[in-house]
Order: sequence, then structure tokens, then C-alpha cells
Amino acid sequence: MLNIENLHAEVDGKSILKGLSLALKAGEVHAIMGPNGAGKSTLGYVLSGRPGYEVTEGAATFEGADLLAMAPHERAAAGLFLGFQYPVEIPGVSNLQFLREALNAQRRGRGQEPLSGGDFIKLARAQANALGLDPEMLKRPVNVGFSGGEKKRAEMVQMGIIDPKLAILDETDSGLDIDALRSVGAGINTIMRKPDKAVLLITHYQRLLDYVKPDFVHVLAGGRIVRSGGPELAHQLEAEGYAEIAA
Repeated sequence: MLNIENLHAEVDGKSILKGLSLALKAGEVHAIMGPNGAGKSTLGYVLSGRPGYEVTEGAATFEGADLLAMAPHERAAAGLFLGFQYPVEIPGVSNLQFLREALNAQRRGRGQEPLSGGDFIKLARAQANALGLDPEMLKRPVNVGFSGGEKKRAEMVQMGIIDPKLAILDETDSGLDIDALRSVGAGINTIMRKPDKAVLLITHYQRLLDYVKPDFVHVLAGGRIVRSGGPELAHQLEAEGYAEIAA
């Protein structure tokens, strides 16, 4: 599904990714772990097409298409979803308005008919109920006044409504208590644990992986993958830290 080969990228002239290679197949969950400054978030931003992140070498394909040649909205329409470490607030724009516009823009990009208002409301309410978010919160401005856990639950609802093929989740567990962590883990499993989907889960800690069991764990250090393994690697990192493994 996603194939990254020898990817180099820089930000403001500073080299961050330095020859990263990685392959995700449909049906798989891969966790990316590593120390601060290793390039984990940069990888997510490069794949999603965030401005300011310049690819200087290498390639990335998504379902056989050149991902790096696509504009950000084309990547989204193709089925890529980026979850943020710190979801932003958008005052004056309701979650329902935001999500309907986002979904229908993607449907138009795929040559599909937009959802009617009634059909969208049914979908949004069903996703909110399934993921433990009060549907009334969807009427509020995007993330305004939300707690950290509510923001992440709302992001899971967004992911459920958008229904992507590939979810890149950047430290989704950041700042969550146990209950919110469990809810987010359940959301990822419910929405993305399917044979035709894949997840790239960027995290510092093993705790989210107790709920979202990865097929592979990779250590990113110095801008490249330096070690890969199964879920046991995350436990080793939790116990020993990155110093030995990332050296």
C-alpha cells in the first residue's frame, strides 16, 4: 500500500530525514518510535504534503501512485489521513460543517456524489456514538473548549467519517488519561483494523500499543529506520530507552 524508498527531506535547509525506507501492506499496523528530534513527525508531514517540508531525494508511492507528486488534497482524496499530535482549534466553524465539507470534497475528488445533509448527519451521529463522543459536541466549533481527550475522540470521529485507506497518526496518545487512551485505541481498531486499510502509528511510548497491537515496530533515529521488530521491541524500548538501540 505504502512504499517509501531512501527518503531524504529537509525543513528550512536542515536535513531531517536521511535515507528512510519503509513498506506497509494493506491490513498492517506499523508503529514508529524514537527519541525527540529523530524525524517522526517530519515523516508524517512529508507524506501528507505539508508545505515547508522539502523532499530532496527518494520516493514514496501509495497504491502504486507517486505520492510525492500529489497535492495535499489529492493525497487526502486518494485515502490518506493525518492525525495531529495537537489538533488545532477552528473558532466559528462547527465540527459538522467542517466534516461535511471535508468528506464531500474528498467524494468529489473521487468522482462520487456528495452526501446530502440528512445522510451526513446520520453518519456523523453513528460515528460519534460508536466512539463515545456526545453527538451534541459536533455542533460546537472545531476543538474549541475541548479537553485533550475530547479533541482526540473528535479526531477519531473525523477519521471514522472520512474512512481513509491509510491513517498516519502522530502521537495520538499525547496527553491522554487512561480512559481516553482506551477510547482512542478502540477507535483505531474499529475504524482501521481491516484487510484493505493500514496504519502508521507514531508514538513515544508503548502504552498505546497495549490497545492497538502493531504488526511491526520500527525505531527511527537520525532520520532513518535503525531497527525493526515485533511488539516485543516496544517493550524493550520502554524498559531500556533509546540510547543503546538508536546508537
